[in-house]
Amino acid sequence: MRTGNRRQGRELALKIIYSFPDQSDDVEQVLAGFWRNFSFNTDILGDAVETSATSVAPEVRAFAEQLARGTHADIEQIDACIKRYSANWSIERMSRVDLALLRLGSFELLHHSDTPASAIINEAIEVGKRYGSKETPAFVNGILDKIAKTERC
Repeated sequence: MRTGNRRQGRELALKIIYSFPDQSDDVEQVLAGFWRNFSFNTDILGDAVETSATSVAPEVRAFAEQLARGTHADIEQIDACIKRYSANWSIERMSRVDLALLRLGSFELLHHSDTPASAIINEAIEVGKRYGSKETPAFVNGILDKIAKTERC
């Protein structure tokens, strides 16, 4: 899968993870609602467009769903890991975007050993620049770097 497709998949996964209203919700219902309620341009950023009838490339959608399902399934371990390395920040105090990025990046670090940690962290930083605050990239980098160095198999 091309790098641009993986970025788009991660951005879509971030939006899905962000939209989880409650971690006990059925992830399949969340996914179905997400795809039903949004249509996307075929550009690399996947910006929502109300009038577009185009869809996301199948491999991008599959990657986004894999990340979202995996994050949802392992949320307790992921959150425990984030808590261990987020000194002075409880999960409840984190912005929803930062938390969604940390969950996504942590899932990849813990379960996608075939992807280099540096690539996962860099992608989280770049996506954070687009969707988070000006503090998001450094915050996400610091926590994911600690997770990569101590938890990665």
